[in-house]
Amino acid sequence: MFTSHFSSPLTFLTLTAILVLQTNYCVCTNPNSVNASLGGGFSSAVATWYGSPEGPGSTGGACGFGVDVQNPPYNSLVSAGSNGIYLNGKGCGACYQVKCTENSACSGFPVTVTITDQCPGCPEAFHFDLSGKAFGYLAKQGQADQLRAAGQINVQYQRVACNYNTGILFKIDAGSNANYMAFAIEFVSGDGDIGAVQLLPSNTGAINMQQSWGATWKADLPNGTNGPYTVKVTTIESRRTITATNVIPANWSPGKYYHSGAN
Repeated sequence: MFTSHFSSPLTFLTLTAILVLQTNYCVCTNPNSVNASLGGGFSSAVATWYGSPEGPGSTGGACGFGVDVQNPPYNSLVSAGSNGIYLNGKGCGACYQVKCTENSACSGFPVTVTITDQCPGCPEAFHFDLSGKAFGYLAKQGQADQLRAAGQINVQYQRVACNYNTGILFKIDAGSNANYMAFAIEFVSGDGDIGAVQLLPSNTGAINMQQSWGATWKADLPNGTNGPYTVKVTTIESRRTITATNVIPANWSPGKYYHSGAN
């Protein structure tokens, strides 16, 4: 049996401090990771809506998905997020269930939405500025307009896995050229979010890409770099790496969409 005696409280505190430093242990929590982790259960938030009543909110958006948000698999069931959800673009693509119960028009059933935009004017840490369509889906049948008339409501939310049933999409930025490539990444199933991206040309070593904005990643292309290009996407939540082999062809063009079978 281990027995220890401390001559004074100071000795005990000193030893404790040494152990903390040696193990890099931090007695602290990050509210973003707690409230936005998969399987964390429902937490409280606020929801509003923007755009047209049955629309996708915005076909611009701070994630770089553009008009894609109104088409499958998003189907306009999307949301802008406050700082605690958008996370400087690292929250783009993450999926959440949102439900409401406090308004008489609320159905109480959760609706799954994807984060596709930022809500810079939302003061709360966890505020969903839903598309008009998604907000209406929170309502009982026939009461969508009544619920939208409330403007702002209290909701409950939880992070969930994304299920897109399609391969990852790479949308080449219009400003890309022979020396520079950037693309938005969509439809990452599971975590939905993106933590790191590697570009692998066919004739050189891997190139670590940098986040440009939202879900758009960029890299300079060394002289003589050739495709086809393989892309490795690593998520944040589970650190899962998905490899899209030869997804971007040698004759790629700015503005083009390239679909992968990987996910």
